[in-house]
Amino acid sequence: MMVIECPHCGPRNSSEFSYSGLVQPRPHADPTPAQWRKYLYEQDNFSGYSLERWFHVDGCRKFLDMERHTVTNEIASIKAVGT
Repeated sequence: MMVIECPHCGPRNSSEFSYSGLVQPRPHADPTPAQWRKYLYEQDNFSGYSLERWFHVDGCRKFLDMERHTVTNEIASIKAVGT
């Protein structure tokens, strides 16, 4: 079980959250179809820390940015989106 420390609600079980993907910059103003495809569907499968966006479905219903290790699920940092 992974416990996520929500900045709004405190520590919660990870089952209350929904993974929304990696935090990455969007393509420029007029992307080609290949650039959109890469942005939407092609993600690296690596081991290590990644910056991810999560949504607190069963709590405050706010988005969080979390730096999490993809193998051990160790959480290095969590912050509310926009802070």
